Amino acid sequence: MDPIESTHEIEPSGQMSFMEHLDELRSRLVKSVIILFVSFLVCFYFSNDIYNFLSIPIRKALSGAERKQLPVSGKTGQEKILPISEVKEGERGRYVFDVDTAVGGTVLPRGTTVEAEVGRDAEGNIGVFTTQPILTNNAIVPSGFRLPIEYINDIARSQQSPDSKMTVTTAPEQFTLLITVSLYAAIALALPLLLWQVWGFISPALYRHERKYVTPFIGLSSISFVGGAAFAYYILFPPAVNFLLNVGEGEFQFQLRATDYLDFITIIMLAMGLVFQMPAITYVLARIGIVTPGLLIRSWKISLIIILIVAAVVSPTADVVNMMLFAAPMMVLYIVSIFIAWLFNRKRRTDAEVTGG
Repeated sequence: MDPIESTHEIEPSGQMSFMEHLDELRSRLVKSVIILFVSFLVCFYFSNDIYNFLSIPIRKALSGAERKQLPVSGKTGQEKILPISEVKEGERGRYVFDVDTAVGGTVLPRGTTVEAEVGRDAEGNIGVFTTQPILTNNAIVPSGFRLPIEYINDIARSQQSPDSKMTVTTAPEQFTLLITVSLYAAIALALPLLLWQVWGFISPALYRHERKYVTPFIGLSSISFVGGAAFAYYILFPPAVNFLLNVGEGEFQFQLRATDYLDFITIIMLAMGLVFQMPAITYVLARIGIVTPGLLIRSWKISLIIILIVAAVVSPTADVVNMMLFAAPMMVLYIVSIFIAWLFNRKRRTDAEVTGG
């Protein structure tokens, strides 16, 4: 028996009783909960990494909004900023601690500077070392101390500068935040299996030959969801959040709550992931004869209104530019769905018609 088929082998003629439908629904819900729970445990193990990934756009935007932009210019006009990987052995410069750094029993506060030189230690390992002692209120960091710049194959590894941090207002909020991150990530991770359960529930309403579309549907739907979430993360969200943070032209001090931001970006990513399901759903409905290209073309006005409403809800701002930034991909997807319906549309047939034809 096909694993996606219901335990009730019937044709789509309404032969399942109401209690049988409830029993099937209960079974699918229990399996979905188990799938989500296992996915949640996996995602919770990596919750810090997931949160750091989700927070990269806002940390970059906050850092950019709060710092003063200074053009690169100098005496000769040939001055330029080089990556840290360009520093060579024997070169000297002034190192700046860009975060509070614990060294032994003392703390070097952010902004501490010290003269440094690229050289090698007693074992021949290259690194950046202080050339003068650092005096703190309770300790002396000696000259020759290795600074936190890593080298791989004698090449300095560039590290992303720390960006502005978001805030939490209660002690349990950090834990709650990681739980929420894990839950959202678990939904995305478990999506293919959840779709399998949805298909298994609705498959009794389909003819046997129509049930073979499960594999392309789940594959296309999963890829579309990831594509939609990635599109929101890399394309839609950065310009939207930069617009929001720069409205005041640097007149405000940002204290963005981590929980608010997390809800903000996950809603956008999940919403775009669902929006990108349009071609996958159209493919299945067209193959079984429910949706036709003519229907989609005739419904374009209503669909356009729905798209604009969804874009207005999902968009983080009320301005037309950002709303259209979200509406444009939906319009493109609707056009793509029309072509998919045109390519794969079939008149719905029974199993007997398929076998006899």
